[in-house]
Amino acid sequence: MIRVQAEDFDVGAEIERLTQGRPGIGGIVTFVGVVRGGGMSEPVTAMTLEHYPGMTEKQLGAIEAEARERWPLEDVLIVHRYGRLLPGERIVLVVTASSHRQAAFEACEFLVDWLKTKAPFWKLEETKQGPRWVEARASDDNAADRWSTVPSPTRKISP
Repeated sequence: MIRVQAEDFDVGAEIERLTQGRPGIGGIVTFVGVVRGGGMSEPVTAMTLEHYPGMTEKQLGAIEAEARERWPLEDVLIVHRYGRLLPGERIVLVVTASSHRQAAFEACEFLVDWLKTKAPFWKLEETKQGPRWVEARASDDNAADRWSTVPSPTRKISP
């Protein structure tokens, strides 16, 4: 399931909705991304995330479909926010559920790596020195590239 929204989300409630009445789920892995404020050369005072409605959901759906193809998942949830967010506020939630933990861990890591590099969101950071667009990072590209070259040990085998 994919949701792109301005509103915040409740992590516990989202997991409960996803897993309720699903006894086949044995492992649930979550990732919550938040706006960083400090620890950088120029602290961020706010971040604005922009996207193109329709195009964004389509791309997130393709990323989710790729994860479902690669791993035996019971379910997937991606919630991504847009709009102006302050340090400490939640940006993204990724939840993967599988009958076994390894598939859930790998799929969640894959989804986060691919969301970071392939999801059509644009981030404008506000700092005391002024606004700046967030550029792509080689480290994010390298993390995503490894999923193109290394098959997952829990990858589904086609008949």
